[in-house]
Amino acid sequence: MLEAMLRALAADGYAAVTIEGLAAEAGVSKQTIYRWWPSKAAILGEALLEGELLAFDLPITDDLRADLRAVLSAQSPDAIALARALIEVTATDVELGLKLNARLASPIREWTVLRLARAIDAGDVRADVDAAVVADQLIALGSYSALVGGPTDAGKVDGMVEVMLRGIGP
Repeated sequence: MLEAMLRALAADGYAAVTIEGLAAEAGVSKQTIYRWWPSKAAILGEALLEGELLAFDLPITDDLRADLRAVLSAQSPDAIALARALIEVTATDVELGLKLNARLASPIREWTVLRLARAIDAGDVRADVDAAVVADQLIALGSYSALVGGPTDAGKVDGMVEVMLRGIGP
């Protein structure tokens, strides 16, 4: 069932997923699904909590501007579909949303701590900058891109990076 959910999400997006379609894909009845999960959001949540995550490259180079630009530009159609589904799941089940956000946001949070520590050591970022706040901003920008339906264009990415660097720079 969890694999059927992930396939359906990748193929059609969360809004198009139905319990009937999942039942047909998995070869089970709707009643069987409802015995285990109360909603499609619950199925997606479990699939994301237990399944493999999309792999994405989080660069650490000597150029903070380029690294931030790369992270904010890394928005594949699959990543956007996943982010949109996550937003929808969070809206319907806050507790599940918090668990999913913790799991799915952890790579960007860990990257931000490491990348900013390196930038602080290089003198590119103030020592008082809170990496958790910066990570939240990166996550929020990615979520906003998902909400509006697509990757942010290069000009906007450059503008976001410049604003961020002015806020955290020495």
